[in-house]
Amino acid sequence: MPDAEVNGTRLYYELHGSGAPVVLVHGSWVDATAWRFVVPGLAESFRLLVYDRRGHSRSERPGSQGSVEEDGDDLAALLEALELVPAHVVTSSFGGTIALRLAIRRPEFFRSLSCHEPPVWGLLEGDHESREILQHSSGLVQAIATRIAAGDHEAAARQFVDEVAFGPGAWENMLPPEGRAVLMQNAPTFLDELRDPDALKIDEDALRGLEISVRLTEGSESSPVFRRVVERLAELIPGATRETFEGAAHVPQFTSPERYVEVTKRALLRNAAA
Repeated sequence: MPDAEVNGTRLYYELHGSGAPVVLVHGSWVDATAWRFVVPGLAESFRLLVYDRRGHSRSERPGSQGSVEEDGDDLAALLEALELVPAHVVTSSFGGTIALRLAIRRPEFFRSLSCHEPPVWGLLEGDHESREILQHSSGLVQAIATRIAAGDHEAAARQFVDEVAFGPGAWENMLPPEGRAVLMQNAPTFLDELRDPDALKIDEDALRGLEISVRLTEGSESSPVFRRVVERLAELIPGATRETFEGAAHVPQFTSPERYVEVTKRALLRNAAA
């Protein structure tokens, strides 16, 4: 599969199917293979782009400190290079933060935007009702970051999987060895993301001015901090819709792929017909 030289870095990407352009933007720790269970179903109806974000797996890992804005510029440059502008942008976790911030700066790149639980925890600062869950989640992420900094990538990845993304026991019982290897390989990039002072922030006033179609999703079994962020985003973004994946948590594309394809395809086709 090909690489593209965009925005000063080399990105690995794949194109599948035909139809209206859709790009899937993965979150932290993983790579384009995080979408492997949903690519065949979505590619039946769309021209589908998946790629490894900079610093992940088959894409280049620059030696300098990265930023969420840089990731957004990568996405825009890749879409432009592949002549897929404007595209439906479908995201998971930190991929949603990247896309939301890009949509504020460059809305012309978007036909629509779907975000599953973007960790823009800065929206909860100052919210008394969210203080306890925010403190718990922030402490958890800090403990993971400390393990990565100490070189214990396996323990860090295990903690992220069992306590953030999937649930207790998932590292041992749900992830194959190659899946664990991807997370351990990409652990340093997660630490790099956390060191970006803007990684968990977003401009509330800018969100109020968004004029693209935005769909927000959450898992019924996800950590309360993600549900509260989705709730806050829905309050801020004009016309944003909100949908729950029942029985799923932070990665429904992995744990409930058939349902994910069904719900996502329906939303994209509905948006195209509007």
